[in-house]
Amino acid sequence: MTPRTWIPTLLAAALLPLLAHAAPEQAFKSEEGSLKVSTLAEGLDHPWGLAFLPEGRGILVTERPGNLRLISAEGKVGAPLGGVPEVWAKGQGGLLDVVLSPTFKQDRMVYLSYAEGGGEDGKAGTAVGRGRLSSDMAKLEDFNVIFRQQPKLSTGNHFGSRLVFDRDGYLFIALGENNQRETSQDLDKLQGKVVRLLPDGTVPKDNPFVGQNNVRPEIWSFGHRNQQGAALNPWTGELWTDEHGPRGGDEINIPKPGKNYGWPIATHGINYSLLPIPEARGEHVDGMVDPHHVWEKSPAISGMAFYDNPRFKAWDHNLFIGALASQELIRLELDGDKVVHEERLLGELGQRIRDVRVGPDGYLYVLTDADDGALLKVGLAQ
Repeated sequence: MTPRTWIPTLLAAALLPLLAHAAPEQAFKSEEGSLKVSTLAEGLDHPWGLAFLPEGRGILVTERPGNLRLISAEGKVGAPLGGVPEVWAKGQGGLLDVVLSPTFKQDRMVYLSYAEGGGEDGKAGTAVGRGRLSSDMAKLEDFNVIFRQQPKLSTGNHFGSRLVFDRDGYLFIALGENNQRETSQDLDKLQGKVVRLLPDGTVPKDNPFVGQNNVRPEIWSFGHRNQQGAALNPWTGELWTDEHGPRGGDEINIPKPGKNYGWPIATHGINYSLLPIPEARGEHVDGMVDPHHVWEKSPAISGMAFYDNPRFKAWDHNLFIGALASQELIRLELDGDKVVHEERLLGELGQRIRDVRVGPDGYLYVLTDADDGALLKVGLAQ
């Protein structure tokens, strides 16, 4: 089975109305001019991911305790949608990412990633499922699970997870290693992996490990730690991911089929105890892929978004990444795939940035991770 090539609905920005905002703007300095920030919605409980509905019909936002909400273009926060699965909301676990089907206009499918219990000794793992958004946008209908991370090993840490469809309709899931370091290298386990599936959860026949004994056929790449961001490069069509290092060594990777990205054998970080990682052999290990980009001091990077919109020319070919620990939005200038410059933004807000997406109107939409989290709208003065 080969998925149909598709043109993502959400890239047709010129056909969609601008998303409105009601709150007064704040202005901050940036290298590319005055940065304008307004609060579109607030009172969100640890929001984690967002997805834009077509035709300006609002934004779906996940809250980690288990709610999926619809925020209108004017910033009205709706009641929790029905039909959302029960989540394991402990530690870093809960309701995580949300993405629309690439054929949403036809099938109205919404995909969710979340922490799911049921493992031995009360442990949990990442699951992904999909349901149909009802015509009144009040619930997900016929929700079913299409992927489960096996085995379930998390006691509350390192679930990942981001969801990305590529141009051919394959679904990529960027997973954490459940804080069990060695599992990232175990090909019979789904911890610390990027997996690649068809939209219904079945395994593509051309995945790199299909047909190998004692290897999970879902695996696309391995040797990852705790992947918190993922996005499709709009100019190359390649998947990019980012992941937390331990103490130091946050990374950006461009996962290739069958490749090993090193964790915990190759790392730029050390343990939080300040002791070396026991399995580590250095920053570079033969046979393993070095990070595409690395931060020696961890910002605790999160969601990412490539800027590919004509609204703000100064941001053309930039990559934006949230940061939790350093409480910033990181702007990276790209020359092709190479990172050539970095700027830190929004530090004055003192907010953990959980996710960032480019809206169909060309503005950045940013989620802050807090009990009273917010959806911010960010642009440049014009």
